[in-house]
Amino acid sequence: MDKIEKQALQVTKEIVVKFIEVGRISPSNFTENFSSIYADVIASVRAQQHDATEDDNGDSK
Repeated sequence: MDKIEKQALQVTKEIVVKFIEVGRISPSNFTENFSSIYADVIASVRAQQHDATEDDNGDSK
């Protein structure tokens, strides 16, 4: 697991904990919610990395 994946996992954990605290996630639906939140977080991070790489190369959006 690389650094970005570890950070995405930590962010996902924090998001899920908040959702548990407010009652949006329960033990019965934890797995499906954690997986989908992690997928969204990692996709967002990778998209940002891709955009930053394009900017560094002088490509326009």
